[in-house]
Amino acid sequence: MAEVAASDVGTVYVTPSYLARMEYDARRLRATPHRPHHSILAGRHASRLRGRGLNFEEIRAYVPGDDLRHLDWKASSRVGHALVRSYTEERDRPALFVVDQRISMFYGTRRAMKSVVAAELAALGAWMSFQAGDRAGAVVFDDDHIQSIRAHRSRARVLAVLGALARSNQALNADSPVRINPGQLDAALRAALHLATHDYLVFIVSDFLGADEQTLQLIRELATHNDVVAALVFDPSARSVPDRGKIVVTEGELQVELDFDRKTIREPLSAMFDRRLQETVELVQRCGVPMLAIDTEQPTLLQVARLLGHVALRGR
Repeated sequence: MAEVAASDVGTVYVTPSYLARMEYDARRLRATPHRPHHSILAGRHASRLRGRGLNFEEIRAYVPGDDLRHLDWKASSRVGHALVRSYTEERDRPALFVVDQRISMFYGTRRAMKSVVAAELAALGAWMSFQAGDRAGAVVFDDDHIQSIRAHRSRARVLAVLGALARSNQALNADSPVRINPGQLDAALRAALHLATHDYLVFIVSDFLGADEQTLQLIRELATHNDVVAALVFDPSARSVPDRGKIVVTEGELQVELDFDRKTIREPLSAMFDRRLQETVELVQRCGVPMLAIDTEQPTLLQVARLLGHVALRGR
């Protein structure tokens, strides 16, 4: 990976060590059983997550207080007295993070690039899974490549996920000849379908550029046997462009400088960006999975903390 200036870490780029330090932040977060009423997860599009399953342990004699739903009628009829099937809570809950690092994510007008926020979200999630004793894996994709990392329960696997995120992130460059590949999101979701077989938590982190009906179908397929959460990463300029200043946007080979001091440029762009964001939100919500809206202006940790009910989390 190319050397990254210290001033760019956490704003323009991420490094493996930067993402590794988020292990401490993940310890400060814990999922709460009751979601706050203001959480985006509390909306009508949210669905209850399956939670951990049950593993069969043994067949034993019935004792008063046992759940009658666990009676094993066939075994009971053979021996002549009531037997129940005993279960223990399944402790493993694999998580798969599908993370967008396309050139469209290399954009930000406030605190950080969308690509940085996406990497931070995935790193926090991977560390939280590891600390809960669960497996973690990832599908990291850019406009040309998709890297699949099978879920495994180990610190080494989390660090492998962080390394893949950092490599893909540091490959982004405003002068890159890479062209936007809208279809790569669907390709990444197909890769996720091969990895997330059953009862995974699949966390899709993207700006959802290029999402269409096929994308919805793939997300619904993932949600058939897994719990899926979509995190839409957006820049505040998608709602309101700056009142002044200039920024350069690129599509790979083509670069355009936008002068927001000019009203004739600012107002049409503001309307277009806002319309595109609303269309993306509505499209993702049609999937019927919980959707989180994460912006590039506020610290990622604080946004996740609020969504988990930590209203007054202090610090970074």
